[in-house]
Amino acid sequence: MNALIKAATVIDAQSTYHGETVDLRIKSGIITEIASNLSPAKGEKVITAKDLHISQGWFDSSVSMGEPGFEERETIVNGLNVAARSGFTGVALNPNTNPVLDTSSDIAFVLRRAEGAATTIFPIGALTRNCESVDLAELYDMQQSGAVAFGDYQKPITNPNLLKIALQYTQGFDGLVLSFPQELQIAGKGKVHEGIVSTGIGVKGIPGIAESLQVARDLHILEYVGGKLHIPTISTAASAELIRAAKAKGLNVSCSVAIHNLFFTDAVLTDFDTNYKVMPPLRPTEDVEALITAIKDGTIDMVTSDHNPLDIEQKHLEFDNAAYGTIAQEACFGALLTLVSAKKAVRLLTAGRNRFTQPLPSIAEGVAANLTLFETKGTNSFSESDILSKSKNAAFLNAKLKGTVVGVIANNHSIIND
Repeated sequence: MNALIKAATVIDAQSTYHGETVDLRIKSGIITEIASNLSPAKGEKVITAKDLHISQGWFDSSVSMGEPGFEERETIVNGLNVAARSGFTGVALNPNTNPVLDTSSDIAFVLRRAEGAATTIFPIGALTRNCESVDLAELYDMQQSGAVAFGDYQKPITNPNLLKIALQYTQGFDGLVLSFPQELQIAGKGKVHEGIVSTGIGVKGIPGIAESLQVARDLHILEYVGGKLHIPTISTAASAELIRAAKAKGLNVSCSVAIHNLFFTDAVLTDFDTNYKVMPPLRPTEDVEALITAIKDGTIDMVTSDHNPLDIEQKHLEFDNAAYGTIAQEACFGALLTLVSAKKAVRLLTAGRNRFTQPLPSIAEGVAANLTLFETKGTNSFSESDILSKSKNAAFLNAKLKGTVVGVIANNHSIIND
């Protein structure tokens, strides 16, 4: 793949070109020349845009695709195309498939299915067999086959001793343990955040303490036994404060927040639109404001789309019976850019590599191109035509977003949006 990127502003704090507007020549997937006013060579694809920016390729730490078993929701091939056109050159794949990704052969299968794509897949192996929170799965074998972390997607570890053992065991091979933050007994049969809105619409609520209590428990266990812990998709001010204090103590903990939990509050639930039924639930303004503060001060390490395609049989139901989840990759960057600067958005969309895999080298000559291309100016309304996923359960429909993803160049492929 040969290309010439013209007049692109580099956003890469580690690069000597950070903040500069330059041309980049790419030959056979390698950045061979960075300078001003490079002339196109024969056969080179020229990439231009009015407000073109480039950064290291973005990484999404929580993505569901369905395959194997739920291909009607999404396939790996199309899911990776969605990721690339949304700006992501790496995605961590959740194990909520059928069968669950809990063996080394399951990990090998999804890696084979992802071969040859611009976006690289990084499988998360199930922490427990069949995600049932009873016995640990084949963690070491899965790690040897390519799993980058271990967690049961949107299912908390109900047995605290199981988390303790997992953190102890994974220290032997530097494994990363994920623990979904919800205490099931307190959450009960709740469907949305417990508060003024849930009372007004007559839907059972999940109190914020159901999350923060689980976070506090997990941090106590981490402090006791050590290991590496990632708490995915926090949604409350109390959780952010607990993690802030844990980091101050030096605990090896990271966390993420889903873009929809930053962009929406529970006020949107009054129309019973099941696209807004997500887990963790949308929270009130005070929690959202605290989360935004936490992404700005570094307490929250990364933003994820928590992209979860679901077919109409799971979403076109009464609100209580509908499944949790929304697709969000296509809107993730545009939503985040309404909340933070472009530099901060890039940091939040690339930080996951430092935790889940290896960081990319800075943008320089002689380095394999793993780049996201985007524009930061302009606003647009997210519409059905912007949905690339097989499933259409999009909470961001009609949302006002900022900026545009131009495409990606990675793995010797270029995926450029029209």
